[in-house]
Amino acid sequence: MAVVDRDGLVVTANEAMGALLGTATEATETTETLTGRVAAELVDLASDPRTWHAYREVLRGRQARLRCTRRLKRPDGTSLWVQVSVAPLPEEERAILLSVADISANRQLQARLRHLQMHDPVTRLPNRAFFFERLTAALERDAYDVYDAVGTGRIGLVYLDLDGFKAVNDTLGHRVGDRLLAAVAERLTRCAEAAGHTRVCTMPGTSAGAPLVARLGGDEFALLVEDSTGTEQLADLAESVLKALQAPFDLSGQRLSVSASIGVVERQSASATATGLMQAADTTLYWAKADGKARWTLFDPERNAHRMTRQALSSTLRAAVGRGEFVLEYQPLVGMADGEVRGVEALVRWHHPQFGVLTPNRFISLAEEDGSIVQLGRWVLATACRQARRWQLDHPDRAPIFVSVNVAVRQVWDSDLVADVAEILAETGLAPHLLQLELTESALMGSAGRPLQALKALSDMGVRIAIDDFGTGYSNLAYLSRLPVSVLKLDGAFVRGFQFETPQEDRDEDDGQPNPADEIIVEALVQLAHRLGLTVTAEGVETDAQASRLRRLGCDTGQGWLYSRAVSPQRIAEILGAAACPRA
Repeated sequence: MAVVDRDGLVVTANEAMGALLGTATEATETTETLTGRVAAELVDLASDPRTWHAYREVLRGRQARLRCTRRLKRPDGTSLWVQVSVAPLPEEERAILLSVADISANRQLQARLRHLQMHDPVTRLPNRAFFFERLTAALERDAYDVYDAVGTGRIGLVYLDLDGFKAVNDTLGHRVGDRLLAAVAERLTRCAEAAGHTRVCTMPGTSAGAPLVARLGGDEFALLVEDSTGTEQLADLAESVLKALQAPFDLSGQRLSVSASIGVVERQSASATATGLMQAADTTLYWAKADGKARWTLFDPERNAHRMTRQALSSTLRAAVGRGEFVLEYQPLVGMADGEVRGVEALVRWHHPQFGVLTPNRFISLAEEDGSIVQLGRWVLATACRQARRWQLDHPDRAPIFVSVNVAVRQVWDSDLVADVAEILAETGLAPHLLQLELTESALMGSAGRPLQALKALSDMGVRIAIDDFGTGYSNLAYLSRLPVSVLKLDGAFVRGFQFETPQEDRDEDDGQPNPADEIIVEALVQLAHRLGLTVTAEGVETDAQASRLRRLGCDTGQGWLYSRAVSPQRIAEILGAAACPRA
């Protein structure tokens, strides 16, 4: 302790003060050594403007007390941490008491505890808490432009996990798994050190160090690159990590090989957040795994936007049916012999308030994944049947047309499709033979149990069953004899491969190259279907030459842009009023 006058000079001090500060070698010299010294200089109060101002306010009697922590350096070169307290003496109006306590041991203990708290005990690497603290600090530093003049203002992240690590734990035990994690950490650290050394050599004078390597949990690791120079630097680092992990690990007689999937993100620090970076890295790591593992993948904003769009669509799909955002368009199915419209295929469109008009390929797979295809499919079925009945009533002088509706296999499993169809036909008054249900070839493959029973019940009811996109799936002809199928719809890929009848000089550049085998396949399929009592619809008919060839091969109906695109119900009504389907 020391007594300090209002001018900030030491009046007297005890022996412990001299010993603590290292200003005296003997206790008898303490008072003489410290007396008259500037107290603020002894405990470094002037180096911090805020502390200096508060100290002066105590000296002037405007503030009751001050307490702060300081790191002091002794004359012999050693240093210590102290806690400084300044307060007025109760009995002395013109004096204050300065107390200095050595807290070096506490600080060392705190440092050891913090190290344990911020480091992973298995790999000795910084842990998730340390990593995010460092990442947040780096982003805040760059946001306020307080970084070094040679800094780039960019940040990069290499985020990885080990492929198949769970199998190591499950088969060899967690002890071997922990040793493997420690060995991986060593290789990652060497990669980071090599990357830091390379950068210092190529960019001398920079303040850039080696990337921070951290274990984020489980088998997940991250390498943080501050002041990155661009995606090329991050790509090189990711490639070096992949190569480093390719060599087998020898763990006390256990020889193991592992690989890693890596997500790489690099961007401007000013526009980044810790949460955003980690979300991007996690997404990119998922892409690397989905693309086959044992690789690194760079974050792609366009691919991410597509993923976000899918997520946005998926989250609003169910509610969109209730809000009436879906509409149906219809594409004519035309008799190849006479050009008459025999039926239409109902095609659903989503009038999304944000993304505009969406075709089925944008949302049907999502509906199948989350189960909303059952609700959506029933709406499509009811709307199409109601519309077909309305056309029938509006055009009593011509033969009624059938409506073809696509059905997902999940509708057969997750709902009572037979009951739904029966109820809808009864409500709308549409005859069963005017409804055709289309299922894809892959959906029909292996149909047994409930799906097969449902299809047979529908067929017995009079509903027609069609195989859509026939020839592009497994093409197992055996099931044609046991499934209640009445129509084959040949995929448009076969039609596009037909030989041309027009001269080479008269063809468009985008007509493609003919494939003679496609015509042979179509002819064989048509003959087979007719022998089995099935009718054949050719999809993707776009030219007169294709229509003519299909007609000669015996196709019953055709569908494609040659006749019409998918159009509104009003346009179908206009077509039904004509003698034959007009060419689009």
